[in-house]
Amino acid sequence: MKVFVYFNLHLRCFSIKALEGVNKGRVIAHKHEVQLYDCTYKVSEAGRQRVLREQRKNVHAGVCGTWLGDTAPAVIERYVTMGTRVTYNPYKYSTFVNRVTELPILKSRSATMLVAPNANGIKVGYIYSLSL
Repeated sequence: MKVFVYFNLHLRCFSIKALEGVNKGRVIAHKHEVQLYDCTYKVSEAGRQRVLREQRKNVHAGVCGTWLGDTAPAVIERYVTMGTRVTYNPYKYSTFVNRVTELPILKSRSATMLVAPNANGIKVGYIYSLSL
């Protein structure tokens, strides 16, 4: 199923919105781990400009792809060790970028998104991708 996945700042998890089917346009699940295939990284420039103008975050960026349901922990561990860490900060970048090189990432073969505590103990979303 084609979906749009974004990090939900209020629930501290990933929200999964259907892009097709009966529930098109609706959030169909909230998960701490999501695996997508044939990924496209989307940023709404109008939404980003609103963030910059209002200094308040809103849903304007996420990952589109094919979601097959829950993922085995072994697959997630593989992505964390072998994948490229992806990040997005509307105040610094206009696209998702490779966290190390800061080069734009627009597409990837697959991506794993997971929620884990950062150094301050706050749950944040992490994205790891395997490139085309």
